[in-house]
Amino acid sequence: MTPYVVVAARSGGGRVVSLRRARSRPALAESLRRERLLLVSAVALPAWAGSAAAQPGLRLADHAVLNDQLAQLLSRGVPLVDALEVAASTVRPAARPIVERLRELVAAGSGFADAGASTGVFDPVTVAVYRAAERTGDLAGAAKQLATNARRTLAVAGKAVTLMIYPAIVFAVSILIVIGMLVFIVPRLGEGLTEAGIELPGFTKFVIALGNVLSGNVLWFGLIALVLGVGAYLLRGAIGRQILVAARVVPFLKDVMLAQESARFFSIMTAMTRSGVPLSDALGTANQAIKHPTLRTQMERLRTRLVEGGVLRLLIDEVTALPLSTRRLLIAAERAGDMESAFASLASDMIDEVERSSARALAVLQPMLIIFMFLGIGSLLMAFLIPLLSLASGVGG
Repeated sequence: MTPYVVVAARSGGGRVVSLRRARSRPALAESLRRERLLLVSAVALPAWAGSAAAQPGLRLADHAVLNDQLAQLLSRGVPLVDALEVAASTVRPAARPIVERLRELVAAGSGFADAGASTGVFDPVTVAVYRAAERTGDLAGAAKQLATNARRTLAVAGKAVTLMIYPAIVFAVSILIVIGMLVFIVPRLGEGLTEAGIELPGFTKFVIALGNVLSGNVLWFGLIALVLGVGAYLLRGAIGRQILVAARVVPFLKDVMLAQESARFFSIMTAMTRSGVPLSDALGTANQAIKHPTLRTQMERLRTRLVEGGVLRLLIDEVTALPLSTRRLLIAAERAGDMESAFASLASDMIDEVERSSARALAVLQPMLIIFMFLGIGSLLMAFLIPLLSLASGVGG
């Protein structure tokens, strides 16, 4: 997918400048045509700029809206083509061409799962659920479950974003305050103390020297910060993945990550089992959505040994990444022959666990952030308070 800077003309007049990705210029022109835009010019960007180029697609909220509409209309006997026409009017304008393309493919005779796969905006798990639902004739039920899963994922993602954004904002504000003090305040205080002939401790001298260097080279340091900021933006995907890897081993945060992964896994298993998919096949699809390395390894081993003829209740007990209570519930459900209800119940329970784990993590992070702010700002204050107090005590003596 090549990134382009695009200038397009609206059908009603006026022009639009945007960043897009496409396989070729004809494909770019075709995607714009579906949005009722006419390609005027397109400039190809380097490949490294591809992450900054926006590509029309279905966001998670669009998936929820689309599946909601399909569930409601199909359950009332509305033909799939007509249901997609209605759904196209409810999603975001940027996502509308994709739903319209789905409708065109279905109207031409393609299966809904095949049409979804050809658009490239549905993940393999979703396509597998649609394909299983088409075999069982319950596409409405699968769409309803996928809409529920999408809303659950949005809720979990919101908790995770809140957990990440709060410390990031406090950390950034603390850094900015420290830099501002070093650039604008420390050099002046250093000049005043030097002119007064006060004997300064080594740490105070170091802080003054650092402030003088920063204030004397503001332009260069600002340019370096700008380059680092642009690099972080272009590499935000890789940086985000590394942050997630680190979060899986940090105390308190790892509980949130595991609960989040478990909620996604059980939601998918609910949708697959309700569509009549055999348990081993459902595990093969749901395991693709697990990013937690330990949980994914153990679940893949469970599926492999289940296919080889293992006893499910014994295999479940070996998945130590899951809490003991979760394993006991799954074993009881397997004995009762009601795995579908267990998966649905666990999906809801894991959403609640994400909320509880997030609250605990924030309760721990807050005092740690206060300590960090004290170490940064308090150290600068103490660097000048100590010599001033020494001077005051000398004068008093």
